[in-house]
Amino acid sequence: MVRVALVTCADGPDVAEDRDLPVLVRALNEAGVEASAEVWDDAGVDWARFDLAVIRSTWDYSWRAAEFTAWAERCGALTRLANPADVVRWNTDKRYLADLAAAGAPVVETRYLAPGDAVELPDGHEFVVKPASGAGARFAARYTPDEHDTAVRHVRRLHDDGFTAMVQPYVRAIDSGGERALQFFGGTLLHASRKGPVLAPGTPYDQRKTAHPGLTDWTPTADELAVAQAALAAVPGAPELLYARVDLVDGDDGRPRVMELELVEPNLFLWLHPESLPVVVERITEAAGRRRPSAGAAPR
Repeated sequence: MVRVALVTCADGPDVAEDRDLPVLVRALNEAGVEASAEVWDDAGVDWARFDLAVIRSTWDYSWRAAEFTAWAERCGALTRLANPADVVRWNTDKRYLADLAAAGAPVVETRYLAPGDAVELPDGHEFVVKPASGAGARFAARYTPDEHDTAVRHVRRLHDDGFTAMVQPYVRAIDSGGERALQFFGGTLLHASRKGPVLAPGTPYDQRKTAHPGLTDWTPTADELAVAQAALAAVPGAPELLYARVDLVDGDDGRPRVMELELVEPNLFLWLHPESLPVVVERITEAAGRRRPSAGAAPR
């Protein structure tokens, strides 16, 4: 019997509930896989006993990114890790959007302000400030040109905490068309969802947000599929990805743009798409049955 760890994080006031986790554990066990939920920073977990570790809801990683990526390297040296540690390291820093853009994938225009950089902000349109390592709209906020002073304080707070800040135009089409999440599993489209706008005007950056408001089923367009596939093709090294989520919004020209490429711990929304559960179970089982790396192998 193959053993699979579904990797999560410890409960906490700033951590959302993973509604899919117990359902997925149960479904895998019913399919003949010895599956369990394991906390990534639990020093008592023997990762080498598993044939596969699937990162699922490590939703505290964004404020512990260096610690988390170091764990991924260690875990990936002991067992097969999905997604691989080099993908985790690349994808935990949203400067990857610059890599996607350089490869020709359409992305939301983004500027990066590292600690020590001069804080220059747009003055002709609404804009968003958020950390380059972040999840669930944590420490993100939307500003008008009249709110520069508040936005500067936001950027300086991120710098004080050691984060690079991202500055993006506020994509106005989100207010009407929302944001679409295309989920891929085992290299093919699994399902898609649409959610409403997350950042309301005037909401402080340090206020907790609802990460997926008004989530509904969605059928992606041909343009959306093409953009998502272009983004996935631009991941450095063309790695094997067990799962991926591509978040898209419409630009001012009405064409889809990549807002985020989530290769670390995307919410799968299986509670909204229960028909996808058997597919996820099958593909995790297949991945777990592949030959695992030898003990002591170099981190991937």
